[in-house]
Amino acid sequence: MTSIASGTVLLTGPTAGLGKSTTQALANRPASERPDLLLVGRPGQALTEVAAQARAAGATVYEIGCDLSRLADVRAAAQQAKELLDAGAVRPLRALVANAGLTVADTHTASPDGYELTFAVNYLAHAQLIGDLLGSFAAPARVVLLGSNTYHQNIFRRIFRVPPAHWRDPIELAQPTAASAPTTSELSWTAYSDSKLALMYYAHELQRRAPHGVHVIVFEPGFMPGTGLSRANGPALQRVGRLIEKIPGVSSPVRSGPLLASIALDQRWAHLRDGAFVLKDQEHEVKPIAIDPRREARLWEATAELLDAAR
Repeated sequence: MTSIASGTVLLTGPTAGLGKSTTQALANRPASERPDLLLVGRPGQALTEVAAQARAAGATVYEIGCDLSRLADVRAAAQQAKELLDAGAVRPLRALVANAGLTVADTHTASPDGYELTFAVNYLAHAQLIGDLLGSFAAPARVVLLGSNTYHQNIFRRIFRVPPAHWRDPIELAQPTAASAPTTSELSWTAYSDSKLALMYYAHELQRRAPHGVHVIVFEPGFMPGTGLSRANGPALQRVGRLIEKIPGVSSPVRSGPLLASIALDQRWAHLRDGAFVLKDQEHEVKPIAIDPRREARLWEATAELLDAAR
């Protein structure tokens, strides 16, 4: 059977944190297990440097500059990836890792397309990118989405006051907070949790519609309290997070990057599909709220409306 590593991996958000660690883990594999890399991230020195480091390790790498908050940029990035694939500059596309994500301190903030910024970057950008590239995969292939247990609030998220998802119609989730409503950290983290639940619903519906041999997986790296995602909690809790991150067993980009690279490439995970949920290196059942065919179908429909409106 053809291995995933015989092709190309496209990864978003490669310049810092988990994405940078994953890029390094992919590039540092033995030559026979090393994919070509398409790195989609904000253009600038950080993207140039991470690509150069991956090339120095022996990987074939192309940077694709893209501001994921701008759907026009995302469409252009997908087109650039298609052109590289069609020209044979890289091997066939066998994995897409939707790693990039953010939280914002103020959910009044809108993307250039007018959507709440967390939902725009974490969910809509990846739905646009994957949709544009779905016909470009060469089976066997994998789509790996970055999930989070914030959708139901486990013990660590409770300690850090990260609220669970509060699901509403996706058209409503895509709207920035009304100007008359105050800004709170709870709103910020609820928007993050909602975006992660959206990715889980999307994973299930995407699998129903994906070409044969393209498997969809959701990866939860574990709570990484010292990363940039925690900035909405303020500097004091960020400092606590960095201390907690040093405890053995607590997730960090250095620990989780190789796990994400493994999910994208290794034969161990070849059986996973249907939005299977992997926490670190173990498959887990999700809570009942995370599986809802009616919500999933509605999300797919609403996503098409939102993406079309931004053209």
